[in-house]
Amino acid sequence: MDWSQPDRKQIEVFLNAANKCFRAFLFDLDGTIVDTIDLIRESFRHASREVLGRQLPDEVLMANVGQPLMTQMEKLGAERARQLYETYRRFNHSHHDELIRPYAGVEDLLKELVLRGARLGIVTSKSRDTVNMAFRSIPVESYFETVVAADDTDFHKPHPQPLMLAMRRMDAAPDESVYIGDSPFDIKAGQAAGIRTAAVGWGIFAPQRLKELEPDFYFEKPDEILDLCPPGKG
Repeated sequence: MDWSQPDRKQIEVFLNAANKCFRAFLFDLDGTIVDTIDLIRESFRHASREVLGRQLPDEVLMANVGQPLMTQMEKLGAERARQLYETYRRFNHSHHDELIRPYAGVEDLLKELVLRGARLGIVTSKSRDTVNMAFRSIPVESYFETVVAADDTDFHKPHPQPLMLAMRRMDAAPDESVYIGDSPFDIKAGQAAGIRTAAVGWGIFAPQRLKELEPDFYFEKPDEILDLCPPGKG
């Protein structure tokens, strides 16, 4: 497959079959809707230095971003996971507003999707309090009719439960839903839920790692996602 451009053939197949846009556009938050890459990286670096006495390589620190924070810390150091978690959160919260940034074009994308009749939701592994912090800094919450955070489910990405909850809240079936994210765990969760998946190239993970999982769609720029909801099809 040529990944240099959005997969027009796949998009055309869907649009011809459904004659409308997806009923539910579900988005990851970190690395997809808001740019928290520097915030996450610096928080991990600080926690590893303070707790482990050394700074682990970034590829190790960032390898499991997209899962709940405690799960990530358990993989970095099971015996000191709680201390890593608490140290990370203290740094993250105190530096949050200075390091979080909007992605160019994302709010325009959300606004246009809503204008075209799409319904939007967030499915994230962030805790509810950090989701609220993100929305206070970058006020895009009003575009989403539901937000599923880590606190809302017993199982987390790549398990499909968070996506299934979002679809129930939005009264959307798997075959009319798409999950859009920047991590392998997003793609795996969408595939496990039986819905279409879209990977984005502006987040935390390298494009090649995402493409190896064969998402249905791949987008390099936010406005390319509008191809999934042409005007008049909402």
